[in-house]
Amino acid sequence: MPKHIAIVMDGNGRWATSRGLPRTAGHSVGSEVFRKIATYCKEIGVQYLTVYAFSTENWKRSEEEVGAIMGLLKKYLFEALEKMEQDQIRLQFFGDLSRLSPELQELAKKTREISGKYEGFQANICLNYGGRDEIVRAAREYARRCAEGKADPDALTEADFGNLLYSSGIPDPELIIRPSGEIRISNFLLWQSAYAEYYFTDVLWPDFTPEELEKAIAAFNGRNRRFGGV
Repeated sequence: MPKHIAIVMDGNGRWATSRGLPRTAGHSVGSEVFRKIATYCKEIGVQYLTVYAFSTENWKRSEEEVGAIMGLLKKYLFEALEKMEQDQIRLQFFGDLSRLSPELQELAKKTREISGKYEGFQANICLNYGGRDEIVRAAREYARRCAEGKADPDALTEADFGNLLYSSGIPDPELIIRPSGEIRISNFLLWQSAYAEYYFTDVLWPDFTPEELEKAIAAFNGRNRRFGGV
């Protein structure tokens, strides 16, 4: 069983339009699928699940669609705060949350604070996240430390740099799943995915089920991970 699975939750809009529904309807169904898959991951022994919910590039979408996604996030966080003690699922956020509304930022803060009380399964939601942006932010932070005399540029290691990323303290994903038929990384976990196994499927995210997750895990277990060795 992979310890850490990451998923690009892709295909919500196409799922909706293919049914004559507004794109926002696809995001609504997709948010429920995330809840089901997160619960299933916890049940089968996955330790970390990281999902790509909203990228730094997604602000280019229509105001209506962005507003709907933020509304769903608000609804989900309210529900999560009510159920976290019962479910004991830790929630963390990767990304620059400063662009979100003050209310969403406060909800995310409360969620993180409550999550700190629990151990076990953790879901990471990538929100206003971009892999390149994450690396640039980490590089700027290390440059600041060097300028302040707190770090030596020649002493920088991969582990040191990794500790400056949003995912600090979390093992890299072993399996990354991309539904919807697209075959690309899309700026997702660029540093962390160096040795991840990818699994692509034509299934759109709103149709993604625990059975589809099992197929991805089975494919993962059938691969020989050599990490550059023989």
